[in-house]
Amino acid sequence: MSGNLFDQQSTSPRESAHIPLATRMRPKSLDEFIGQEHILKPDDLLYKMIKNSVLNSVIFYGPPSSGKTTLAFVISKEMNADFVTLNAVLDGVKDLKEVVKKAEYTTRMQGKQVILFVDEIHRWNKAQQDALLPHLESGLLTLIGATTENPFYSLVGPLLSRCQLFEMHSFNADDLEEMIQRALENDEDGLGSFNVDLSLDARRYLAEYAGGDIRSVLNALEVAVKTTDPNEEGVREVKKEQAKACLNRRIFRYDRTGDEHYHFASAFIKSMRGSDVDASLYWLSAMIQSGEDPTFVFRRLLIFCSEDIGMADSNVLSVVNNLYRAFEKVGMPEGWYFLSHAVIHCALAPKSNSAAAIFQISAEQRANGILPVPEHLRDKTANKKKSKYTGSDNPSEDYKYPHSFPNHWVEQHYLPDSIRKKSWFSGGKEGFEKRYVERLEKLRKKGE
Repeated sequence: MSGNLFDQQSTSPRESAHIPLATRMRPKSLDEFIGQEHILKPDDLLYKMIKNSVLNSVIFYGPPSSGKTTLAFVISKEMNADFVTLNAVLDGVKDLKEVVKKAEYTTRMQGKQVILFVDEIHRWNKAQQDALLPHLESGLLTLIGATTENPFYSLVGPLLSRCQLFEMHSFNADDLEEMIQRALENDEDGLGSFNVDLSLDARRYLAEYAGGDIRSVLNALEVAVKTTDPNEEGVREVKKEQAKACLNRRIFRYDRTGDEHYHFASAFIKSMRGSDVDASLYWLSAMIQSGEDPTFVFRRLLIFCSEDIGMADSNVLSVVNNLYRAFEKVGMPEGWYFLSHAVIHCALAPKSNSAAAIFQISAEQRANGILPVPEHLRDKTANKKKSKYTGSDNPSEDYKYPHSFPNHWVEQHYLPDSIRKKSWFSGGKEGFEKRYVERLEKLRKKGE
């Protein structure tokens, strides 16, 4: 069973200098907590529940390093509750039973509320999540679950119905600058004793390039301070150069299996569908720089070629497929060219979604069934054998071979009689499709 994630805070940093600054500077009260103002203003429900010790079970969901674990700890301190942690990756029902057993003792002997913090709760399967329910129902445990996944997809309905959900956002640059300032001023847990002069551009660089990650910004700050020698006045002057050396690349907040993956992909597709080439390239770059697999992007592009361009320019599919094959041979970083080439082509191509007619037809068949094939369209050999043994006429003889007629077309119906007048395909007027639609309209008029 996981231990308390915050046990190390009981040790003074002067006794344990190896503890990272980010850990030492974790808030110990609600007033010290930075960010998440959308749920933690004094008039907000969550703030009032914490301050009045009437917290019900809750789920915090949001990106990594948005303070979910820290807030759970702060809540336990504010409410003077017993705080127990489980990690859904490492711990299971057996560990939960141990927590329940200890909680029964704690409640009976000390009368304290027991808060169970389950990190990455989405990793528990249905049976494991269900095991929580009776203990939440009885009030023995107050659950604080943390997840980077969308809880509506990853958590079972009965658990959701017993919890209040609060979405947490990434920290912004102003939040990080405030945390930097606190760390520089704090003599006991922070860097106040180092007499640091952090330049404004170094401060802003750290806050912006950390991508909302408090751990990264504070740990980079600590390295920058401790590797900078004091000047003659005993001041450690930390410039942007030192900050860049300790945080040498911008951190992108992106989870390839979480909501951001789907949000970015959605923005990417919708930008191409809207023919906004700049926005399309922006979201492409955002995904790739955040660690997305380029093959995922190419698969989405191939789908887009038929779903959103389709008959307006069928050649785009071949172009994108060839660019995909070229990418597989060359790889990154030169592969950026193939990705960009494909996206620009898709964004600027004429658009048509007429290929989606197949889904309307599928819906029709699911609703009404699939009708028999008209006699004149059935297999000629099978019809010939049937007519031979039954002595009847061969209906295949009624089939008209289009190539035997002028312009390779002849009036003839191909749908079952009961739906022969139905039409699902609605072609567009963009690009090459315009020519096909004009031909279709002429043929339909001939058949009237």
